[in-house]
Amino acid sequence: MKALEAGDKAPDFTAEDQDGNSISLKDYSGKKLVLFFYPKASTPGCTAEACNLKDNWERFKSKGFVILGVSADTKKRQQNFKNKFELPYPLLADESKEVINAYGVWGPKKFMGKEYEGINRTTFVIDEQGIIEEVIGKVKTKDHAAQIL
Repeated sequence: MKALEAGDKAPDFTAEDQDGNSISLKDYSGKKLVLFFYPKASTPGCTAEACNLKDNWERFKSKGFVILGVSADTKKRQQNFKNKFELPYPLLADESKEVINAYGVWGPKKFMGKEYEGINRTTFVIDEQGIIEEVIGKVKTKDHAAQIL
């Protein structure tokens, strides 16, 4: 599968958020969407990234952006993560990896010399027409909002 890049149509998806609400790409039609994929809820890097986006929530809203986080965690884990850090945006519980695979962010990773399969931290900025404007593969977890804005 070819990697998604700027100019591509964002793959459609439907998945459940932390509260069991069904969320689809088409729900964001007419809005700019920041779709960020992260490896695991409540881990240090993911927490830094999610909180950095939360801290800049008003800036995103003022520029017409909405934010959606995705990982393969359970709804319960996503709910705990969202509540613990008071995240103002939904988190998709993509346990089936349907969305993760559609966006091609699952693959080999290395951590402390070990190789394994997992989510490669990636953010997609999608325009009002559902076209990918930008793909950010080298995410700076503590300064991610600045990379997007």
